[in-house]
Amino acid sequence: MENESIKRFCVKYGKKIVAAAVWIALWQLAAWMVGSRILLVGPLETLQALGQRVFQGSFWLTVGFSLLRIGAGFTAGLTLGLLLAVAASRFALLEEFLAPAMALLKAIPVASFVVLFLIWWRSGVLATAVSFCIVLPNIYVNTLEGIRRVDRRLLEMANVLEIPAWNRFFYIYRPALKPYLDNAVRISVGMSWKSGVAAEVIGIPALSVGEQLYMSKIYLDTAGVLAWTAVTILASVLCEKLVLALWKQFQRWEPRCRAAGKTGPEGENSHSGQTVLELERVSKSYHGRPVLQGVTERYERGNTYYFRTPSGSGKTTLFRLIAGLEKPDETGEQTKILRHGSRISMVFQEDRLCEEYSALVNVDMVTGDRERSREQLCRLLQEEELHKPCRELSGGMKRRVAVARAMAAGGDVILLDEPFAGLDAESRRRTEQYIHSLGKDSAVLVATHTGEGEEGYAAES
Repeated sequence: MENESIKRFCVKYGKKIVAAAVWIALWQLAAWMVGSRILLVGPLETLQALGQRVFQGSFWLTVGFSLLRIGAGFTAGLTLGLLLAVAASRFALLEEFLAPAMALLKAIPVASFVVLFLIWWRSGVLATAVSFCIVLPNIYVNTLEGIRRVDRRLLEMANVLEIPAWNRFFYIYRPALKPYLDNAVRISVGMSWKSGVAAEVIGIPALSVGEQLYMSKIYLDTAGVLAWTAVTILASVLCEKLVLALWKQFQRWEPRCRAAGKTGPEGENSHSGQTVLELERVSKSYHGRPVLQGVTERYERGNTYYFRTPSGSGKTTLFRLIAGLEKPDETGEQTKILRHGSRISMVFQEDRLCEEYSALVNVDMVTGDRERSREQLCRLLQEEELHKPCRELSGGMKRRVAVARAMAAGGDVILLDEPFAGLDAESRRRTEQYIHSLGKDSAVLVATHTGEGEEGYAAES
């Protein structure tokens, strides 16, 4: 067992260790060939110079103050970049307004920033300001791109089910931002240290790594220059690992969900036979091709309506119109979709699950109650399936999770678009029973190629 561990370690790190050793040997060889401590010193002399400084109290004060200055700039750039990206994603005018400023910040050389800030401010805030200007556009651009890449189908689902902003951020936006912010944060940490220390070399604030580099240069202390360079590299790597570790921990965190805006029928105001939805002369066409023409129907609480028209006849379009995701065509005749204050819940034609998270979390996003979510899912899935990421579930399991989420969300009108797709006979039977038991106080509209009911838009059972 011990031999196996050693073997795995050698396979994983052996090549890296050998490569590093070769470069260190070349460095030492170059120092011997140059033969001048002023021009170049070897790794042993550099390590000795670093060791002498580590045991001095001023060393840790110097590193600490540089860390505070650069860290403050990084944190400010990260925070403002995130906030501006969120605002720009919502307001196109703000994005247009910020675009030239962000392009300018990315294009201006660090040296220009340093000179300008030295004119405007004292040298003590120089590293902070420069780090801020380097980090801000990088975080802003990547965050804005990540927001744009969020699955719009998931956002439609969240709108229909009235999922709170808290749940949307953690379980829809956060996974979409991950690949963009992973690289942006990594690059920003390294760049903030490089630019921050460069600014300190020019501004020479007291108790700074840049000041020590400058003084080493003044005294032609090449070993000191390399020692403080090593400190800068080490601090940058450690900060990067710390920040990325915190970011990964934030990614893994699954905070408690908050309840959606709907929690089921209104109780005393809910009674069978009450009209909750009316359609009057509803039409819809795409690119001049009519999909729905003059649909006029009324739907009452306590009834289930099956839609068995052929594929492509407009069932999904009708459901999207009812859910408010699309608007009907404006025709000469007055068109109305009267919801009478009804709340809508929906199973979409696709599952529209947050694939990175478990079935339990997906249902919890609408209930805000972990035990209630578990109770709903256990009627359709096995206990051991509740905690698996949805991407690991079969197609039929995912469909049942989508059904459980919509039914748990409740609503006066529940739209089920192909809820039995991918289900075997037994799973379909259980799912039908589940829908019937929870939909007694709602108008349930079911679009399906199988099931009971007459062909048309108002088949009732």
